[in-house]
Amino acid sequence: MFTDASRPLYEVKANLFKGLAHPLRVRVLEVLAAAPDVETPVSALLDATGLEASHLSQHLAVLRNHRLVTAERRGNQVSYRLAYPQVADLLRVARALLAEILLTTERQLVEQAALSDIPPASADPASTGSAARS
Repeated sequence: MFTDASRPLYEVKANLFKGLAHPLRVRVLEVLAAAPDVETPVSALLDATGLEASHLSQHLAVLRNHRLVTAERRGNQVSYRLAYPQVADLLRVARALLAEILLTTERQLVEQAALSDIPPASADPASTGSAARS
């Protein structure tokens, strides 16, 4: 299935998406992407996400482990930023893709709603049997 040469790349890609695999982590990344050249203090991330400090800390650890964010400590304060500007690009592409998927789904729902109704099956066993024999 995978060649030895491609296996590590696929594993790294899968791990990247594991880092993105939680809505609150995506929210943290979007907050950081909104100010890509500015370090964002944990207090601002707490305000933006509404998480408890311990939960935010866990999500930030996952993002750090997957190398999506970097942290810098100044005294008592820790600030975060995107590790790479391409993370913001990835979020923009994902948003555009999801918008396209939603538009396609909406068009399909509109088309489905325009279809004529299918009459219900008759509850009369005799008519079911005669239809099957025809």
